[in-house]
Amino acid sequence: MSNKKIILTGDRPTGKLHIGHYVGSLQNRVKLQNSGDYESYIMIADQQALTDNARDPEKIRNSLIQVALDYLAVGIDPKKSTILVQSQIPALSELTMHYLNLVTVSRLERNPTVKTEIKQKQFGQSVPAGFFIYPVSQAADITAFKATTVPVGEDQEPMLEQTREIVRSFNSIYGEVLVEPEGYFPPEGEGRIPGLDGNAKMSKSLNNAIYLSDDADTVQKKVMSMYTDPTHVHVEDPGHVEGNTVFTYLDIFDDDKQKVADLKAQYQHGGLGDVKIKRYLNDVLQAVLDPIRARRAQYEQDIPGVYQILKDGSEKANQVANQTLKEVVEKMGLNYFG
Repeated sequence: MSNKKIILTGDRPTGKLHIGHYVGSLQNRVKLQNSGDYESYIMIADQQALTDNARDPEKIRNSLIQVALDYLAVGIDPKKSTILVQSQIPALSELTMHYLNLVTVSRLERNPTVKTEIKQKQFGQSVPAGFFIYPVSQAADITAFKATTVPVGEDQEPMLEQTREIVRSFNSIYGEVLVEPEGYFPPEGEGRIPGLDGNAKMSKSLNNAIYLSDDADTVQKKVMSMYTDPTHVHVEDPGHVEGNTVFTYLDIFDDDKQKVADLKAQYQHGGLGDVKIKRYLNDVLQAVLDPIRARRAQYEQDIPGVYQILKDGSEKANQVANQTLKEVVEKMGLNYFG
């Protein structure tokens, strides 16, 4: 019996992943995977993606392989982590059905994450039922693998609390089977990167992202178009570094902290132009992205091999989820025929 903690994490396949995903979760997953302290399950949540993309299944299908390539490119190792596809694990749907009876509609309506996302997606009164109950589906994902640790952003804590409530309810009614997960949060101030336009969040929908798969020329063009300090009109003008996206990125991606401090001082004093500082940032980002792009290019040469990785991971995950479902069904007394 392994003493390792168990991680469950993942992404919705609604497009390629960007450097915001890398900063917020991907690099952390690789670090946790390589620590040897965790058994990692990394899920491509295609069913969850369909809750608000049901009329565009081709988008999900096409994005599935892109997300898988991004995972492999950043260093997720299928020998160390189990990469699985949500829809290929039937036990998750059955667990969701059992958990739905332990959650009220009013409780789901009070979930701050659900409320925020319903507003963001402008559903109005036309919220898909699948989207509304996805915290319950998420609880099924987490508990199916008896995950002890779920790496999430702070905005996802309400979802995690909903899972813990379901676990407590189930164990109280039927007997101890499910495991209460803990959140693994990025250090304060880390884990979120603003968009190229200075918007608070980098996202696909706002078209303000640098993708992990962007080629060098595309990255350079995006960097040169970045939001800086609108009051910094001339090179000799003193500039502001607070809220200046270029310096925010340098703080995150440049390991040479002294160099960044010197550049900030020069910019604030006057005498450092936006073009020069953007060129420096471009060099820093290319150094980060070059090895990722190289690994991606290797895997792109064998797409059937990538699908095989997903198939093997899903088959392994199926065995684990089916065992949890068997235990749940036995505790509920639904194993009528032995």
